[in-house]
Amino acid sequence: MAVSGANRHDIKLAGPTLESIPIERPKPTRRKPQDMCMDKGYDFPEIDELVDEWGYTGHISRRGVDQSKRKRIPGYSWLNRFRRLLIRWEEKKKNYVAMIHFACAWITYQSAGLFGRRYSLRYDTK
Repeated sequence: MAVSGANRHDIKLAGPTLESIPIERPKPTRRKPQDMCMDKGYDFPEIDELVDEWGYTGHISRRGVDQSKRKRIPGYSWLNRFRRLLIRWEEKKKNYVAMIHFACAWITYQSAGLFGRRYSLRYDTK
């Protein structure tokens, strides 16, 4: 992962983020394409080229397009659903990275369904 201050534009870290993938990913095929989902901060031709260069199928939100009609795929967990990551409150980089690792571990734990029920970060009051 590539981490920087909030005052740095998303487009600047797209390349370093892709280069920092820790494991070798399988080659995308027609039967098993690999998708890359990005928000409006990545709506630039340079990012489209970078995503194509890396062999991903890009799903980039476009500026000026109504997002309410977008197809939603249920069951996916996103890091921005963690309030502590949505707005970076941590001043130290290593604390922020630790929270990212925790969120990824939580998403993995939820997806595994080891105990027969998917738990959420919110406490059930029922």
